[in-house]
Amino acid sequence: MPHSDLYAVIMAGGSGTRFWPASRTARPKQFLPIAGARPMLAETAARMEGLVPFERILVVTAADQAQLVRDCLPELPAENLIAEPVARNTAAAVALGAFEVARRDPRAVQVVLPADHHITPVADFRATLSAGADEVREHGGLLTFGIQPDHPATGYGYIEVGEGLRGKGAHRVSAVSRFFEKPDLERAREFLGSGRFLWNAGIFCWRVDTILEAFARYMPDMHATLSDVAASDPRITEVYPGLESAPVDVAILERSDQVRTMPIAYTWNDVGSWAALPDLSAADSDGNWRRLVEGAELISADSTGCLAYAEEPELIALVGCEDLVVVRSGKTTLVCPRERAQDVKLIVEALRARGSKEFL
Repeated sequence: MPHSDLYAVIMAGGSGTRFWPASRTARPKQFLPIAGARPMLAETAARMEGLVPFERILVVTAADQAQLVRDCLPELPAENLIAEPVARNTAAAVALGAFEVARRDPRAVQVVLPADHHITPVADFRATLSAGADEVREHGGLLTFGIQPDHPATGYGYIEVGEGLRGKGAHRVSAVSRFFEKPDLERAREFLGSGRFLWNAGIFCWRVDTILEAFARYMPDMHATLSDVAASDPRITEVYPGLESAPVDVAILERSDQVRTMPIAYTWNDVGSWAALPDLSAADSDGNWRRLVEGAELISADSTGCLAYAEEPELIALVGCEDLVVVRSGKTTLVCPRERAQDVKLIVEALRARGSKEFL
């Protein structure tokens, strides 16, 4: 059913260093076609079709990425692009978006979601958001969506599910006993075996007045500052750098007794590093995965389990290779074992320490 009071706030900031060298300061991960034919931000906005129209989609991004958003989403109204003067983590981004939505509709229901997730099938995603909107509209609270874990992941936050409250099946709403940040492997195995834990998807739903009340209670300085200065107010550049930098999970959700959770009923991937790409597409006849622009080629001999990415019409050749990531972007080539893909950020840190800005 349509939700005339439903707004979507897409968080599209961040540098995406784990996707270096394709992801750079001037073009981070969310603006790359990593998980499909379109940039990830465009894919995220398209998922809202039929549920939230573009006039009620807001995008929060870094000021120096504003033009990238405009290029990626030409349908987005100019007033729906919210530019952060500096990065202040997700709590500030959520608060900034919430105040803007509240100025338009003080009783609106707000969905908050990252720009760089891969989700399928889209119909199930929309059904879950619709059910979540109904839940908070009727019962209030702060709703977070959780994923049933299928392996002991150490790179995700976890939600311990408490008492079941209402709903059924995929749209069952439960209390949250606690949040747990990224565990070690032993603890992750315990969580998986208990059946009581979900991965935290970082997708939220709440009435805008409810989340602003939570900010007033738990982050009063941020609430006071942003209630006085709209995102379009030139003074935002003066006050924003002084805001506390904290994740919204830690600053608000872990402290509130109004948090509820709903399991998601679709395939979800936060596409956290190059190693995630094999989960998004089928392998070729040699057991390799390719994400190549038109005209680019991969030729392999006695090679399997490798991922090849190229942004130019060029040739990548593999001989006797196994489980490698090979990325060609501009004047840069990355080669690493798939199991070390998350450590690409170490190269970014080394380049930054050397002052090699041309590669960042």
